Amino acid sequence: MNAERRPLPWHPVLPAPPWPRQRPQVSFIVCTRDRATVLKACIDSIRAACRAHPAFAAELVVVDNGSRDGTADYLSRIAATSDIALTAIREPRPGLAAARNAGLARARGRVLVFIDDDCRLDRNYLVDLERHYASGEKWLIRGGRVEIGDARDLPFTIKRCEERQRLTPAVHPGGFVLGCNMTMHRDVAARIGPFDERLGAGGALRSAEDTDYLVRAVLAGMAVEYVPDMTIFHHHGRRNRKAVDRLHRDYHFGNGALCLKHLRRAPWLLRHFYWAMRSALRELIGGPRFDQELRLSHWPIVLMNLAGAAKFMALVLARRPDRQPQPAQEPTEAKAEAGAR
Repeated sequence: MNAERRPLPWHPVLPAPPWPRQRPQVSFIVCTRDRATVLKACIDSIRAACRAHPAFAAELVVVDNGSRDGTADYLSRIAATSDIALTAIREPRPGLAAARNAGLARARGRVLVFIDDDCRLDRNYLVDLERHYASGEKWLIRGGRVEIGDARDLPFTIKRCEERQRLTPAVHPGGFVLGCNMTMHRDVAARIGPFDERLGAGGALRSAEDTDYLVRAVLAGMAVEYVPDMTIFHHHGRRNRKAVDRLHRDYHFGNGALCLKHLRRAPWLLRHFYWAMRSALRELIGGPRFDQELRLSHWPIVLMNLAGAAKFMALVLARRPDRQPQPAQEPTEAKAEAGAR
């Protein structure tokens, strides 16, 4: 049995809704923390997209991950007057993965859409979404186009590819489908299980909860697809190289942990570390940087990959009781992590 399908004990994964006739066709899941201003613009864009395509019934699930800036009051005010069903959840456990899991547990839609709170939907988003899911292909994760929302922001955490693509081992899964614009059928989420709460912003491993989800989908025999529409606009607010460089490092810290976590079942992830190391060595003798426009080096990729793998190992070892006898039947999740060791 796939260990990654085992749900966390504190959140039932996608319970069967008790109101099948009222089940919306799509659930937008937005996680937020102390960003009430950008959250308002995000929610307004979702409501506008729903008004533009009212035949596709939608709900909005907003997870407040411990905000202290009035987010809870704002959500309480708009929930009563919203023209689409809005459920506000408070998840005190810190971390984006924990917030995503809280949203998963409450979402009732047949299609789940993860949107970050600093993103805004294109008005035709639901038209594109409905067209893609009308094909009947269910067992896949699908992500859409991510554009810069503000011209003053640096061109990072975006995806503008013009062609429809499917993930293969030749392509690093990080950024293939961005977590700020990621969709799936509810049965896909039920099969893969909850997000790994060690990963992601606010977690011990800082990032890669979305990339981990893609890898787990592939290991479960599902496709991962990018489509050049289903567009969102990312207002990430990073306008200097220091902010981008910090996020660049965090991404690869999480990716290093990811590589070790799936070492036994997805050894193809190692080839991407090898290519990064080779490119970093070439950079020393005048080779190209990872990103010439933003002046990002290959070396943080290598170093943070190693640091993230070490951190993941420390987390795994910390969970193992010191000198205690092993139980006769080891939990499946522990077996998967033992494989990484």
